[in-house]
Amino acid sequence: MEREMKDAGDERENGGEGAEEEDEEKTVSSLTMVRVAAAKQFIESHYKAQKKNIQERMERRCVLEKKLADSQVSQEEQMKIMKDLEQKETEYMRLRRHKICVDDFDLLTIIGRGAFGEVRLCREKSTGNIYAMKKLKKSEMLSRGQVEHVRAERNLLAEVASHCIVKLYYSFQDADYLYLIMEYLPGGDMMTLLTREEILTENVARFYIAQSVLAIESIHKHNYIHRDIKPDNLLLDKNGHLKLSDFGLCKPIDCRILSTLNENEPMTDEELKESMDIDGTFLDKVNGGRWKSSQEQLQHWQINRRQLAFSTVGTPDYIAPEVLLKKGYGMECDWFSLGAIMYEMLIGYAPFYSHDPITTCRKIVHWRNHLKFPEDARISPEAKDLISRLLCDVEHRIGSRGADQIKAHPWFKGVEWDKLYEMDAAFKPEVTSELDTRNFETFDELQLDPPPARTGFVLSRKTLLSPKDLSFVGYTYKNFEAVKAVHQSKDLKKRSASPKRHSIDPIAGDSAMESRRSSEEPTDTKTISSSDPMSP
Repeated sequence: MEREMKDAGDERENGGEGAEEEDEEKTVSSLTMVRVAAAKQFIESHYKAQKKNIQERMERRCVLEKKLADSQVSQEEQMKIMKDLEQKETEYMRLRRHKICVDDFDLLTIIGRGAFGEVRLCREKSTGNIYAMKKLKKSEMLSRGQVEHVRAERNLLAEVASHCIVKLYYSFQDADYLYLIMEYLPGGDMMTLLTREEILTENVARFYIAQSVLAIESIHKHNYIHRDIKPDNLLLDKNGHLKLSDFGLCKPIDCRILSTLNENEPMTDEELKESMDIDGTFLDKVNGGRWKSSQEQLQHWQINRRQLAFSTVGTPDYIAPEVLLKKGYGMECDWFSLGAIMYEMLIGYAPFYSHDPITTCRKIVHWRNHLKFPEDARISPEAKDLISRLLCDVEHRIGSRGADQIKAHPWFKGVEWDKLYEMDAAFKPEVTSELDTRNFETFDELQLDPPPARTGFVLSRKTLLSPKDLSFVGYTYKNFEAVKAVHQSKDLKKRSASPKRHSIDPIAGDSAMESRRSSEEPTDTKTISSSDPMSP
């Protein structure tokens, strides 16, 4: 009997150990599968980029040979020029392989801080160029489920070539952070302009709404929804021209027709919170009462606008009703946001503004009952019509059949769409130098974490990546234009120290180091692959 009990006990122990081993195997298997998927993604992207680079190198050589054949250059000089090209190609490949890291930049003033990271001014040491560096904490991205949004932001910036959106030069990472190195636009944002001016004239508003239409159209053409169109994300360059920024919530989509909505369906406070709570830190507030006048609403908006913009909650004032209802939405939601901005430009405050975000969400969902124009508002019938056709249900919203539908509206009569970025801007910001930050809020330095290792994030092929690292495989990017700037900087130093002779530059121009592309495809879209295991 004792023997039987002992055997039974041994079986239970063995069974328990077996279950633990099985669970362990499942965990290991799951992590292995993630690593396999990451390796597959890396290998495919790497060799695709390598093939593309070889093809472009051959194209550059062919272009130069053709130009030399048509020129009055001797055979001996032609051979020297071809050899010069080969040397430049070799140097170019070395520059491509350089691992970008934080240590390549002098870190300057912080000009933005949000729930996931910060934006600061920086100077590239090798060129002296000034950029805006966006720094995001990996652990925060993972814990709040933002990985896909981060990847979408990087992909959109690398893919879309448009003078209407902020330009990406580099993206890279270290053990703890992701970095985006973008062009610095010293003119500030539209929120700053609206805070200063309160209300814009229709001519000024028309100029910036038109440029916003072009910016939104440029990302829609690549099948992305921005989902966070608001004055804070409309930046001005030193000349006052507008560029769209902050693609942290952008989403790639297909263009299929989405399900219709029932805006009369009752929604609880919790459902509204969930709809607008993008970063998981929604803070409820006490419901506010009705405004006594539009002037009172304007004053309250001006007092609280910037404070709310920098809170972890953000502002729901520009979110489309279909997004809040969570029943599927498409590109049309960005046009609703633009309508809310146009209303604010001409009236002085957002159309559905309230004391607390929950009430604002309710007003947006039931927009038919709450979209009103103050009796003393001095706006044209055409402006009121365009706003009304933007701030409505999806089925009737202007822009649902493309940006051309909006461009054809009578309010834009006389706008030369193809010359908007060539003419003088409606507003010229005060900027005295490339380091001028007067048009941005300034922030104190916070040292919440130990500083990251200031080296490039380079792992050997045998190194096992953690789940955190695996989530960001393929994040590294180099803009061709940025690499070319470094090349030219080094090339100038060499030329100044050497005797003059025939160069490939006056013969081939930019084609010596890049393939000829049409004017519709600027060179700033060209992705430079790296041998970094964490990049494609």
